[in-house]
Amino acid sequence: MPENAAGFEDPSAEVLAEAAAAFGLLASPARLHLMWALSEGESDVTHLADRVGGALPAVSQHLAKLKLAGLVGSRREGRRQVYSIGDPDVVALVRVMVEQLSARSAREPVQVRPLRRSSG
Repeated sequence: MPENAAGFEDPSAEVLAEAAAAFGLLASPARLHLMWALSEGESDVTHLADRVGGALPAVSQHLAKLKLAGLVGSRREGRRQVYSIGDPDVVALVRVMVEQLSARSAREPVQVRPLRRSSG
């Protein structure tokens, strides 16, 4: 890896592409909610759909995408598919981000500004 002016090594293009793909998958509020829920323990798709308020087919599709990326894992338990976190480092990042944003919004309520009409 080449070093920049500050003496830190830049990540490879492959690592940056992989990170961008993971962030892209996590850009969905539904997928973030699923990751948050699974960070608290294993669950099947029915319980996850109830928890995140999503339709079963949509939640299944989100889980399939997360599983393909290695962010979520699953195992068969009888007729149920039980999902769990596949990458603990990524879920740690999700938890830190969500907790920081929650703390910030508790300190600084979001102010909605009305749109201004342009005169023209």
